[in-house]
Amino acid sequence: MAPGKLHIVHVVYRFDTGGLENGVVNLINRLPEEQYEHSIVTQQGANPEFCRRLTTSNVQFFDLHKAEGTDLGYFIRLNQLLKRLRPDILHTRNLSALESQLVGWWRRIPLRIHGEHGWDMSDIGGVNLKYQKLRRLLRHFIHRYVALSSESRRYLIDKIGVKEQYISHICNGVDTQKFQHQQALPSVLPVELQWHDALVFGTVGRLAEVKNQAYLIDAFARLLDRLPAQRHRLALLIVGDGHMRDKLEQQVRVAGIGDRVWFAGNRDDVPVMMQAMDVFVLPSLAEGISNTILEAMASGLPVIATRVGGNGDLVMPGHAVDHLVPVGEPERLADAMSRYALDPTSAGIEGMRVKKHCQRLFSLDTMVCKYHDLYQQKAG
Repeated sequence: MAPGKLHIVHVVYRFDTGGLENGVVNLINRLPEEQYEHSIVTQQGANPEFCRRLTTSNVQFFDLHKAEGTDLGYFIRLNQLLKRLRPDILHTRNLSALESQLVGWWRRIPLRIHGEHGWDMSDIGGVNLKYQKLRRLLRHFIHRYVALSSESRRYLIDKIGVKEQYISHICNGVDTQKFQHQQALPSVLPVELQWHDALVFGTVGRLAEVKNQAYLIDAFARLLDRLPAQRHRLALLIVGDGHMRDKLEQQVRVAGIGDRVWFAGNRDDVPVMMQAMDVFVLPSLAEGISNTILEAMASGLPVIATRVGGNGDLVMPGHAVDHLVPVGEPERLADAMSRYALDPTSAGIEGMRVKKHCQRLFSLDTMVCKYHDLYQQKAG
């Protein structure tokens, strides 16, 4: 490693498309390259295409091939790697990487940081007593915590017993310039959809149970049933891919709404896809701080989301009542969507207010400055 630079080892489960990983990319790309070196340690490998999003020359990757369940060999391999790298900072993220802090303590890494980014599908809300005990035990080996949402901050204080002064509340940031409206926007919607003048509800995320796109499809079908005269002017755009795609496409066919729904798959032009939407909907069962909400707001889209995780930290205060809905109540979600279905012009008006809210509070530069300040601290 270059002399005079802080060397950070980032430990993640897998480095692939996702909000947590996208946050790591944004952070590394924006931290001053002349002051930092980064090593990304994965337990289950990395997606080469996703890795190419890193644009700096100060990053190296290591995959330790952790087996499912208990893998004592993983700790041995991590110990050998940290002994060789001799980092200044160990930064683990989420429960899957938490136990790596034991090795960091053994190697006496000067500053050990753990980030809580959101809940695992197997433990929504962090209620699993076994995992709570593990977190309480390992808090003694960690110098600083990063809580992305107010929910995770309260959880660390109330359930895990972390002292408030050891927690930094750092919300994700978004590159607001990247999601600025382009005047010469080419149409990205297939011509066969015939969505001329349609009000497009949209969502972005991997097609997985925790992202709960089935809830959105259910609510959208109910909305079309409520407003048959508006059917040809309403559409749903789902961006992302995953193991739930076949089930979701079957749900759309059974509901008879295939002409109003488009599964766009994984895309490398998310800013353009956002511009094809009029209203963004995030139906997740659990979230930390959603990058897609931030990207939607930066794109000038009103946001409707489930009342989970850090979603309430992001939406405008004026939208906290009627734009945040419970999980599992599709009629309530359809109610929130119907406001824009009945008055499509309000989407543009609300979207401009949302964009200004995002630019003021959630810029990427603000996030990076907070992490930079944290990394410059001494342990203890």
